[in-house]
Amino acid sequence: MPALPSTGLQVPSPASRAVRIIGIDPGSQRTGVGIIDVDDAGKLSHVFHVALAVAGEASFPLRLKRIFDELCDIIAAHQPTECGIERVFMAKNADSALKLGQARGAAICAVASRGIEVHEYAATEVKQAVVGSGRGDKTQVQHMMGVLLALKGPLQADAADALAVAVAHAHTRASMVRVGIPRTAWRRRR
Repeated sequence: MPALPSTGLQVPSPASRAVRIIGIDPGSQRTGVGIIDVDDAGKLSHVFHVALAVAGEASFPLRLKRIFDELCDIIAAHQPTECGIERVFMAKNADSALKLGQARGAAICAVASRGIEVHEYAATEVKQAVVGSGRGDKTQVQHMMGVLLALKGPLQADAADALAVAVAHAHTRASMVRVGIPRTAWRRRR
């Protein structure tokens, strides 16, 4: 892949049909962001990852603004075409669940404002896709992201989770293409 001279950003060559996927692990204190490329053969390549630490902002609305602004900047710089985001789980603390939902909303708005469709994944779906068990823990996810994406050194947990969401979306989109059935029809209805 050739690199853009001014940024060092890897851009797929016209001959390849790589899809660039952004994965987001929303949080009201840290939001994980991971970007991968997946080619027609299903080969995954790491592009970018970061944990946006927003807890230091003066107010909660400023945290949400920072999530939105920084995601918009990342999207502009890396030009993903698809997005996977982790669904909110039910927390014991209602205030925490509301804040998490608002952080997730800020992230979704940033992606949608760039015209990118958002695909949502439960944490168990993500873990199943990357560690083989929906009950895998954070250290297993971190390890598998390092292995699957050939990353050296320790990987921050929120960034690893975001990369895992992107990988789960890559696997899901490949399955949808093979099977020819939309993801919404996968689950048996009762």
